[in-house]
Amino acid sequence: MAKIKKILITGCGGMLGSAIYPCLTNKGYDVFATDIDLNDNWLQHLDVRDINEAREVANRFKPDIILHLAALTSLEYCESNLRDAYETNFLGTKNMAIIAKDLDVPLVYVSTAGVFDGKKERYYETDCPNSINVYGKTKFYGEIFIESHLTKYFIVRAGWMVGGGKKDKKFVSYILAQIKEGKRNFEIVNDTFGTLTYTKDFAKNLEILFNTEFYGRYHMACKGDTDRVKVARFILDTLNINDATIKEVSSDFFKEKFWVKRAQVERMVNANLEARGINLMRTWQEALKDYINDEWTDLIQK
Repeated sequence: MAKIKKILITGCGGMLGSAIYPCLTNKGYDVFATDIDLNDNWLQHLDVRDINEAREVANRFKPDIILHLAALTSLEYCESNLRDAYETNFLGTKNMAIIAKDLDVPLVYVSTAGVFDGKKERYYETDCPNSINVYGKTKFYGEIFIESHLTKYFIVRAGWMVGGGKKDKKFVSYILAQIKEGKRNFEIVNDTFGTLTYTKDFAKNLEILFNTEFYGRYHMACKGDTDRVKVARFILDTLNINDATIKEVSSDFFKEKFWVKRAQVERMVNANLEARGINLMRTWQEALKDYINDEWTDLIQK
């Protein structure tokens, strides 16, 4: 296998890209980071829906590997904008897969636990996806195309994302932002179960993985099952906040804002990483504590 030096990244302006980009540049890779939204000065424009633009960028940069992060991830947006979701999440993935094949370089595709229907206790890479919403379906269509047309690929599914960045609107940062604003009474959903994925740990483990020839499908989530109530309590404990209350509610409590049907269970097992001896993902408690210490230091009560 040729040594990887040059990396083209799509969708690098999101919360995952904000962890992957510094991880790779600090290791000495030549990274060409792109996004449709140029929210940082190190980003170059690339709309993955436009195969001509994508091909021109790739042919000019000549990457040794393509990391395809670009996606629409808001479930409500995807459900309300079917065409945009399809063109970005599936057609954009198809375009990058075609380009990777033309260049004869591996493609890394970041997928999601959202490809599953939530009817099992936990999910392995061998379980059959059956998404119950547009977001999950369009991401799975991308998986199908990649597996059907490429031999050199890594499909890597992430869980509940934690990690900050300019586009972070996920559960953990939402709770922390509320705490910063002085809120001490929380309504937390108690009927959804999953695994966290810390972006910095994901970036480190991904770099180890794509330097192998162990092509295929992987889950890359923190170790240990959890739920939103456990996560919220852990945050409060870590911050030494003793005057807060948590009211456990069902998902229906937030159905006006989050009206798209979600899988009840999104627990993932990193079975293939374990089998290869390269599962570097830590427990969700270790990762979450590091995230809080790194990004929310001002909230920690001594």
